This record gives sequence, C-alpha cells and structure tokens, in this order.
Amino acid sequence: MITFHLGVIDIPYEDENTTTGDVAEYLEEKYQIMQTFFDRYSNDIADLMAKDMAEQLENLIAGLPPQNDPFRQSMSQIHDLFVGFLDNTEMNGLPGVPTRRALDGISKRFKSGKGPKPRPSFIDTGTYQGAMCAWVSGVLNAFPE
Repeated sequence: MITFHLGVIDIPYEDENTTTGDVAEYLEEKYQIMQTFFDRYSNDIADLMAKDMAEQLENLIAGLPPQNDPFRQSMSQIHDLFVGFLDNTEMNGLPGVPTRRALDGISKRFKSGKGPKPRPSFIDTGTYQGAMCAWVSGVLNAFPE
C-alpha cells in the first residue's frame, strides 16, 4: 500500500535544545498546520501525484526501468505549496492565528529580535518551513519488476 506523509526533517535549532520535530509536533497539536494545509490542498496534491504516476507508467510502457523515487517531483512541488501556504498567511483567521509573535514582528532572523510587523505566523527562523517534507512510503511494492 502506498501511504502519503507530511512532516519535517528533524534537525536541531541553533543554540537551542529543540528540533524541528519538536516544533512540528507542538504546532500540529496547537494549530493543526499540516492538517489544514492538506485539507486545503488535497486535490492539488492528488493531481501532482497522479501526474508523477502517469509519467512513471509511460516510462514503464516505453521499456524504461522504474524510478527509485517516482514521486520526487510532486513531493518537491508539495513542499513549495507548503512554503507558499505559510508565506501567504493562509492560516490567518483560524483560532490563535495570526500569532501574537507574528503580529509583534518577533523573529530570530534579526539581531534585534524584531522585524517587520506583522510577519507571517510560523516563520520565526524559517527552519520549520524549510524542513517541511512530503514523502510516500510503500512505493517499491507499487512497481514490481
């Protein structure tokens, strides 16, 4: 069975005892960011993945070997959709969003700790946003040789 996943690459934040995985779990519990993203973009995600599947099938019919990661292109595009989702403040209007830190322009990207007001929520350092990834498991069984 092929399973679609949304998550983050678990990397530590600089000078902190926390990782992107810790932050993602907290944000998902409090704001359901990835669930909201998936709910809003599930049709686009399905279309991107279907396009990758169609290309894979065309290649197989043409006699080419199956790709190790037939969803690589769509997973990259899904990451880009997520980046835009946060950059474009698409969570605004949901409970607690925009966040107080975003309204106050608090950001670790600036030496002073503050940047332009308001800033998009959930992009304090950009690490969470950049570490987001989409992947599919069970692909190897989908295309037996």
